[in-house]
Amino acid sequence: MSKSIGVETTARVEFQPRGKWIAYWSVTFLLAAAVMLSGIGQLMQYGGNVELVTKLGYPLYMLTILGIWKVLGAIALVVPGFPRLKEWVHAGIFFLMTGAALSHAFANDFGEYGFSIILPLFYTVLNIVSWVLRPQNRKL
Repeated sequence: MSKSIGVETTARVEFQPRGKWIAYWSVTFLLAAAVMLSGIGQLMQYGGNVELVTKLGYPLYMLTILGIWKVLGAIALVVPGFPRLKEWVHAGIFFLMTGAALSHAFANDFGEYGFSIILPLFYTVLNIVSWVLRPQNRKL
């Protein structure tokens, strides 16, 4: 006959290594800054954005739409809380950047050294790395 006298409890504490935390914030700030600056450039129609959009065959009002969403997305990435919103931002950046790379490819607009396709794909990689490295409190 066995008798249980006490109940054993264990607590699990989630701890993220400091290096992973630094990597996450470095990549996330770089991504947010890049998206914010490109969004502001599109809103101001600065730096050849008008020529770029018309060359790809899109109407000019796309600059305003994309610019607003990019600025709001960049803010949402760095503001604390709202993990579901952050998931949507990461998805939006992924679709936006892969769509940009494909738009350039289909329009035969590769830029110098393929820059018009490589840059959006680089942002896509930054986005995926930021999403993978996110801390526990930023996951659903």
